[in-house]
Amino acid sequence: MKPIYILHEGKAGKSADNQLIKLLLEDLKLDCTQIEFHGMGIKSNFFKDNQYAYFKQPVETDQIKKILHIVDADYLKNDALYGGFENTKKELENMIIHLGFQEISQIYIMCDPNTNEGYLESFILSTIPSEQRNCIESFLTCSQFKSKESDKAIINQIYKIAYPNHHFDFTHKNFEPLKSALKSLFL
Repeated sequence: MKPIYILHEGKAGKSADNQLIKLLLEDLKLDCTQIEFHGMGIKSNFFKDNQYAYFKQPVETDQIKKILHIVDADYLKNDALYGGFENTKKELENMIIHLGFQEISQIYIMCDPNTNEGYLESFILSTIPSEQRNCIESFLTCSQFKSKESDKAIINQIYKIAYPNHHFDFTHKNFEPLKSALKSLFL
């Protein structure tokens, strides 16, 4: 059992969330071998007591020292209970208190920091140069791509395909709160 857990949406294997976090950990020269990534599946699982059963005993016996919950803000208009930054934060804080994990937990809510809405892809778009962001947004508009989650499913892929030699700009100011959250896991 590793002492640090990062709980994120999606699967633990190759979700966009943990790929970005692993790259950032590497950039920060933090020891990724101390961290266990745990995919929680869909966002609503973060708010279900039974999803944390695996963690209760290891937390109580001090095997798990820190937990970082990384969850998308999404949009209030799509989910009145868990959508939007404030609802997500409030409900996740309530769950952490309910579980008794408040001493070892912290929360990072993925979104566009300028609007406090969106998800991982919104966050990524907020960190790339406006010329590239405008290009991606123009493509999405003119292609009239429609999916369950609008453009969420393809923004990251478009970025990777269109700009294969342009990696994430970890020096961008929008990465600072996430960097701080990751560094604090090792304090």
